[in-house]
Amino acid sequence: MSEFDGATLLITGGTGSFGNTVLKHFLETDIGEIRIFSRDEKKQDDMRHELQAKHPAHAKKVKFYIGNVRDPQAVRDAMPGVDYIFHAAALKQVPSCEFFPMEAVQTNVIGTNNVLHAAIEAGVKRVVCLSTDKAAYPINAMGTSKAMMEHVVRANARVAAERGETVICCTRYGNVMCSRGSVIPLFIDQIRSGQPVTITNPEMTRFLMNLDEAVELVRFAFAHANPGDLFIQKADASTIGVLAQAVQKLFGDTGTRIIGTRHGEKLYETLMTKEERLRAEDMGEYFRVSADNRDLNYDKYFIQGQVETQSDEAYTSHNTQLLDLDGTVSKILTTDYVKEALGQ
Repeated sequence: MSEFDGATLLITGGTGSFGNTVLKHFLETDIGEIRIFSRDEKKQDDMRHELQAKHPAHAKKVKFYIGNVRDPQAVRDAMPGVDYIFHAAALKQVPSCEFFPMEAVQTNVIGTNNVLHAAIEAGVKRVVCLSTDKAAYPINAMGTSKAMMEHVVRANARVAAERGETVICCTRYGNVMCSRGSVIPLFIDQIRSGQPVTITNPEMTRFLMNLDEAVELVRFAFAHANPGDLFIQKADASTIGVLAQAVQKLFGDTGTRIIGTRHGEKLYETLMTKEERLRAEDMGEYFRVSADNRDLNYDKYFIQGQVETQSDEAYTSHNTQLLDLDGTVSKILTTDYVKEALGQ
């Protein structure tokens, strides 16, 4: 008996790559209803028609809500009867957020706060919020907004725990291969048009994770979360140079062109900081980072003498397992996007 049997699940930003993958995992289960909340009517209409064409027996389970997480009333209107929420709505493009940082704040910080307040008011059972490795030691506007989002998650989780109803937690993961705006589809398009693949810095490293793994991480968090927990998947990584070679090995070698680091990019990504690693629990494929539940009475902690504030090493795309060319090829072949592109 699944906890989702007969339940109502709300996915914010539900027309994106993550929402489409959630539908693949849940649509043909005994879940009662899936609500797609997003601001793009065209994407909702496309999703609706695709469901009706490919899954006619289950399409009625999916309900569509037009709205923006920035609008508290629109969020509240989608909440009645919701049991669980996957909060995926966000601005994710690093350069765009760098030029329009307040847009990132409005969606990623204030929008998340709107969702969590509405969830607590409606008595939703569990909420899992999706964050990014760029929130750890952030250097760009997108990462900073996501870091603030995580603080908003923990603050609301504390309030919800005091009321004893809604459990709120967070997941943090690295680059999701072939999600909207990611680099592998760009490489494939460049190769197909006969253009060289553009690389920012071949020594740059990034975590590699497919969309199915992203959904499994969220499901794991849903099943194991205490209020305010942060869940992180252990993940392989590769250099951008090796990733470009892997895509060219599958689709053809059109050469490479180095264009330099974009606004706000890091040489490597951090999934877990030194400070978080101190209170992290190894759960096999995942880390659980428990919330810091100290209150504002710092004097008692000073008297007790908590000395350690960080571990020796953060968990980064430089010190995780780095895949070689063949390993990277095998990894990107786990994505539906690459398999479908090869079939075309």
